Parts: sequence; C-alpha cells; structure tokens
Amino acid sequence: MQPRDKIIPRFRTGIDLDKCIKCGKCAINCTYDVIEFEKEQNKPVVVNQANCVACQRCAVFCPSDAIYIEEYPVSYAPHAHWTPYYIRAINEQAKSGGVLIAGMGNDRPYPTIFDYIVLDACQVTNPSIDALREPIETRTFLGRKPKNLNIMEVDGKFMLDDIYPNVMLSTPLIIGHMSLGSISYNTYTSILRAVREVGTLFGTGEGGLHKDHCPYKGNTISEVASGRFGVSPDYLQGAAVEIKIGQGAKPGHGGQLPGEKVTQIISETRGIPLGTDALSPNPQHDIYSIEDIKTLIAALHEATEYNVPIGVKVAAVNNIAPIASGIVRAGADFITIDGFRGGTGAAPRVIRDNTGIPIELAVSSVDQYLRDEGIRHEITLIAGGSLRSASDLIKIIALGADVGMISSAALIAIGCKMCQQCPTGKCSWGIATGNPLLGERVDIKWASKRLVNLLHSWTAEVDEILGTMGIDSVESFVGNRDRLRYIGPNPQEAKILGVKHAGSRFEVGR
Repeated sequence: MQPRDKIIPRFRTGIDLDKCIKCGKCAINCTYDVIEFEKEQNKPVVVNQANCVACQRCAVFCPSDAIYIEEYPVSYAPHAHWTPYYIRAINEQAKSGGVLIAGMGNDRPYPTIFDYIVLDACQVTNPSIDALREPIETRTFLGRKPKNLNIMEVDGKFMLDDIYPNVMLSTPLIIGHMSLGSISYNTYTSILRAVREVGTLFGTGEGGLHKDHCPYKGNTISEVASGRFGVSPDYLQGAAVEIKIGQGAKPGHGGQLPGEKVTQIISETRGIPLGTDALSPNPQHDIYSIEDIKTLIAALHEATEYNVPIGVKVAAVNNIAPIASGIVRAGADFITIDGFRGGTGAAPRVIRDNTGIPIELAVSSVDQYLRDEGIRHEITLIAGGSLRSASDLIKIIALGADVGMISSAALIAIGCKMCQQCPTGKCSWGIATGNPLLGERVDIKWASKRLVNLLHSWTAEVDEILGTMGIDSVESFVGNRDRLRYIGPNPQEAKILGVKHAGSRFEVGR
C-alpha cells in the first residue's frame, strides 16, 4: 500500500506490558487481526492497528486489565462541512470503488425525539397507583379486534362469535426479525428460549426456521419476504405470519447473502443449494398495489387455515399513514412499522443514513389517521426502530403503538458492543456471524438469561410508569398522548406528534 492510500485508523489499541501476564488471550479473542502473540518475544503485539473496530473483546477478556482502546490521536483538520465522516467515506470509496455497507442502524446525529418527550405524572386530583401493591395489567393481544362482540348460545353455553385469531403477549414488547445467518445459531437459540420463557414473540427474519428451532414455533412470527426463502406450509404454522415489504434500515431495498455465507445450516434452513448467492429483490414481486396485498393476505390466511394473525411490515416513510390505512383495509391483522434508526443487519450506508423518518412521527401519524378514518380498532400496531429503554417503550405506546419491538437492545443485552461490523461476519462476540466457530462464543444459557432479565426489567418499569400516571393497564395507555408533554425546540414536531408543550395551560372540558 502506498502511503497516500492509507486511511487513518479510528481507534488505537495499546498494551501495558507492565501489567501484561503474557497469557495471549487478547490475541486469541481478536477476530480482526489487530493483535498477535509473538512467541519469540513471548508477548502480545499490535500488528494491524487500522483493523481495530473497538469491539472491546480483547479488553474484556484480559485478566490483568492491560489493554486499552482509545480514539486514534491523529485528528482531521477541523471543518464544519467536511467532517471526518464524509472525508473517511470518500477515501474508502476512492480506494475500493464499491458501495459502503454498515450494520446496527443509522448512527448519524439526528435528534432523538424520545428525548424531547416527558411523561405527565399524577399528583392530587388523579391519584397514582402503587404498582408494588396493586395490579397493573401488562398483557396485550396481537391481532385484529372486532368492533362489536356478538354473544351466541350453543347447547346452553354462551360463546363469542366471529373472534379473530389473537396471540396473547405477557408484555407489550417483542423481539424483531433477525434471520439465522445474520445472527449465529447460538444467538438465535438464545432469543427463542428467552421469548418462550417470558411469553412473547421473536421474528424469524428472512430465511425460514431451522428444524432445531421448530419446538419454539409457538413464539415466532414467520416472515414472508420477497425472496420467499424457507417458506413452506409447516413454516407458516407459527404464532403469526408477517409479510415483509420494507425495513427501517433500508426502505425500498432488498437483501443479499453472498454464497460464501450460505453454509450447510443456512442451506438447510433457506432451502437453497450450498454456497449459492441468496438475493431478495427490492420489491415484493407479489405486491404492486393494495389489491395485491389483499390477495397475498387472503392466501396466507387460507394456507394457515385462518388460525394465526397475518401482518405486514413496512418502513417508516413520509406517506406511512395512507399506506397503513390501505393495509388495514386489505385485511391485515397487524402492522409493523420500522423506524429509520432501526436495523441490526447490513445495509448500504447511503440508504441507512438518509432514508425514512423517525418512528415517533410515523406512529403518531398512523394512529391519528386510522382514528380519523374510524378503523384504528381493527389493527394491532407494532413499532420499532431505536427503542432503548422502558421509557422509550411507554412513549411509543402513548403515541399510538400497541406493542414495541426491539432488536439492537436485545443484542446489546447478550454482548453486542455496537462496533457495526456485522457485514464482515467477523463478530468477535459470536453474535452477528454465520461462522460456527465464532458463534460458539455465545453461551446459550447465559445469553438467554440476560435477555429474560432485560424483558422482565422493562416490563417492571412499565408497571412503575403506568402506576405514576394512575393507569392500571397498558391497553388503556395506547394513543394516550394527553399524558405526554413536549420539551423540544420544534413546535411543528409537537403538532405532528399531537403532544402539548410542557407548561401549557390545562384546558377545562378536554
């Protein structure tokens, strides 16, 4: 490499040899070839500084805390317009001539609207509820709801007529779609074990369900994407089925799995030959209109003998409200909206960083639009894309979602350090990789317990938040924007959200 082709590293890895006990664990755990153990010198050596992605694996496994990782001390010349983000991208493309790919969602410094919203707690006239002593109902149901309940008598017993299939969730929180191959076998298994223990759902992602995971079908949402990989009548017999039209990290874009990543287990799961490229077209070729969506929903209902809810997943884009309205009228039982910060898999950076809209604005717009049309009750609305905490979850519910969806947070709970190297398949933590040797680094029992703890913690915090607002069930809080207040700089944003500004005077009779 000529010096002029060199790109300044982002991070610097250092080894304090006074602390180092020369065990070599740092070199063993580094999958990016940054550190090697020199047997002749009997010490670890940093040999390829430019490869460091700050995954922290070497530092975490160093028994003597001898490893440090810091930002590389060589700075770019300051420029408000030509920031290091753009300079580095131009240099990388001038060197490679290709599209830049990245993982783990949009990392640009757009404002996070959740941080501009606060909750309106109870004080005197509307008493709060002590969640430790009084029950708060966190269960919710995924599926279409009837406008009226028809009670009929059959053989002396009273029964409900025309009830659509619904799935009971113990918490208003599910794990989003992540396919086997985008995450490792052990990671996939850990998530399935966790959702079954908690009583919620996990999306299979594009690519089917491996035979080892069939016992968990009662806690899966089977995804039907444009490539239809792994789709079969048996695969559709999960808790629910979802047609994927778009996702938050790359609206309007398909997926590509290169042949070198199609290992034996991926071949078996997706039903494709070993080592062949798996390409999912950008459009769903079954769908070019709302009528086409209606036809596919009807076909899936028939294929599942009308026993499971059928949903549609779309990315949060500017005309999301009328899109959602069309999907409801096409007969969907639930809609999943994925915000522009979402995405645990690989996406072209130019799409990931510049398309879609925030989930907060998308959900509030859809909720109000469907209410105005008188069809909001017909659908379960799932929202994801950047939920970081129980407070984000409760805010998105108040803005109009019935259920929140997380993916990145789930991976962080089991060890992800957000180094965004998912497309390389070199994940040092064994999470976002199809490499079976690296995948074994995920301890299934440990990872599952961590995720169970996270889901239980967020549910307990939802209890606490609802109690402070005097509300005893999560379903009563859906779309309750009166209990939110806006503290941000943009009045138009507050108007779209349908949220009053903090400090605004209470209006009698409203």
